[in-house]
Amino acid sequence: MKRVLTLILAIVVFASCEDNTDYIVTISTEYGDMKAILYDETPQHKENFIKLARSGQYDSTIFHRVIESFMIQGGDINAKANKSDEIDYTIPAEFVPKYFHHKGALAAARQGDQINPKRASSGSQFYIVQGVVYDEAMLTTDLMKLNNGISKLLAEPGYEDLRQQYIDLQNQQRFNEIQQLSMQYKDTIVEKYNLDVTKEIRPERLEAYTTQGGTPHLDDTYTVFGKVVEGMEVIDKIAAQQTGRADKPIEDIYMTVSVEEVPKATITEKYGYQYSGTD
Repeated sequence: MKRVLTLILAIVVFASCEDNTDYIVTISTEYGDMKAILYDETPQHKENFIKLARSGQYDSTIFHRVIESFMIQGGDINAKANKSDEIDYTIPAEFVPKYFHHKGALAAARQGDQINPKRASSGSQFYIVQGVVYDEAMLTTDLMKLNNGISKLLAEPGYEDLRQQYIDLQNQQRFNEIQQLSMQYKDTIVEKYNLDVTKEIRPERLEAYTTQGGTPHLDDTYTVFGKVVEGMEVIDKIAAQQTGRADKPIEDIYMTVSVEEVPKATITEKYGYQYSGTD
């Protein structure tokens, strides 16, 4: 009986310790370190990332896709020479409305909707948002409806030059400039086709996107499972690197990823992160 009580006490103490600690992830590169927290509300993504980091499988992977003012993407374990590390699974989407694509958001890469309608995440690839700062007018405009109107406009005679401008920007993946160009024709589209292109946006998203910036068009379609809490300048340094074909940096940018268990109180004090039930 005494042994049973001792075991139960040990389990309770262990569980209590787990409740009082969390993980800080450190992504180290030649441009500096980024420290991130992973969200409890995306448990499958959090568990998978920690497992891969602890096993060393992320080490020597690269940031293989970098688009300035958009995001930096890496963690493709299947591209490493060591084929024993290959990842052959996906992770079910875990969309949480309060987590979105502000600057520094850590999210899972995935295949497109046509072959991945359930929007399952890659088993290893992730990206970190850089983005840009938006004005309120763009954020409160339904860009899908606006772009549908733009498509109608571009099909009409007299808009050949504008159509070519869109094609050139699309080929160069200058997505922010495409959106800005569409906004210039917003009033024309609304009046010409009698469209209502207004859109509601959550106040916390509006606040973040008009101050720190981000990539709002990815919201609620890719799983955001963490955020960078230190080393935001490293995102900018990596995003500024020269790239070549398929947005791959000319010079490989390697990473190592480590995990440290830290008291939640320390994380809150140092990084200002509030855990559910504590704010």
